[in-house]
Amino acid sequence: MRPPVMRLFPLAVFFTLDGTIFATWAVRIPAVKQQLGLTTTALGVALLCLSLGTLLSMIASGNLVVRFGTRVVLLTACALVSAALVLPALAGSVVWLAAVLALFGLFYGALNISLNSAAVEIEAALGRPVMSMLHGLWSVGCLAGSLLGGLLAGRLGTVAHFGLVAGTSLVLTAVCAPAMLRAPEQLPTVPLAEGIAGQAAEPRYGGRRLGLPVVIFGVVALCVAYGEGAVADWSGLHLREGLGAEASLAAYAFAAYNFAIAGGRLIGGWLIGRLGVTGVLAGGGVLAAAGILLTAWTGQISLAFAGLVAVGLGLANIFPVAIARAGALGGPNGVSLAAGIGHTGMLAGPPLIGFLADHAGLPTALSTIAMVSLAVAALAVLGRARTAPVSALRAH
Repeated sequence: MRPPVMRLFPLAVFFTLDGTIFATWAVRIPAVKQQLGLTTTALGVALLCLSLGTLLSMIASGNLVVRFGTRVVLLTACALVSAALVLPALAGSVVWLAAVLALFGLFYGALNISLNSAAVEIEAALGRPVMSMLHGLWSVGCLAGSLLGGLLAGRLGTVAHFGLVAGTSLVLTAVCAPAMLRAPEQLPTVPLAEGIAGQAAEPRYGGRRLGLPVVIFGVVALCVAYGEGAVADWSGLHLREGLGAEASLAAYAFAAYNFAIAGGRLIGGWLIGRLGVTGVLAGGGVLAAAGILLTAWTGQISLAFAGLVAVGLGLANIFPVAIARAGALGGPNGVSLAAGIGHTGMLAGPPLIGFLADHAGLPTALSTIAMVSLAVAALAVLGRARTAPVSALRAH
């Protein structure tokens, strides 16, 4: 096995960068739509290409991590994602937009898998859970990116905005690369599944069978990914075109959502310790469903903001728990399988919501997020006895 990631600080920087890049793209989607004169259906197809590229990369990236090591894949993917960020702003047609988004998705999927695999390695090295905290920093990055987007929306064009973020990300990647690549002083003595499941288990890198529990966590991730992706892709457009919010105000709405999801993740360990994992997952699903219905159907911008905050708090800890458990059970390929299953939620989301928005209105389309959020709540309650014990998840 190649040397694992054992240094938390540079990994925290990369999680934050990933969130910033994602939010930078998300808050300027309305501007790109307007620039190219796209219908919501055409935009949905272009976003589908982004999701398809990401999904294909996720499927393959587990093997890349096993072969080349987490650190090499992480640094390479981060540099490529940063460089590719500017490409959507340069697209001159929907065909070119779809093509560059597919390329961006290929790089982004590899970054996603390597980041989460690195988080599993850090948990093994430290003997304590850090996945929720790192995902919280991803959300902090999203918050920073969306706030910056709101600040720059009326001051810089999309090319200049994307170029500024891409350049900064490349510089930070180069600065953190030496610390990430430096060989660890010693390999972790805690098996990968220990500290998460509370029981010793052999590390599962390389060839091994991935069982039903990994698939179940993938289905949970699927439901959450659909909701998170739909909020990122369409909430700004809903506020902008449906509620008449200014471009900067619509960006700040996404910032409010990211503030809530970041806060929820940063206190995720404490919440699960108090309420139990089933309570957090089920309660989070119900809260997210109520929040998105409020956002979709209210006529007031302030209530739409409140609804997005509720969605963020509800969804905050579901995805980190699912991916952490899949990684503990199956290493990088477990992360790859669960994240790949989960990402089909984002794959289905753009065309489905775009189609429903054109034929039934965006509020109706956004209401489908409530359905999948309630599915998470039902799965948390009904599937509790068929997955890992609660004690195995309580640390998250």
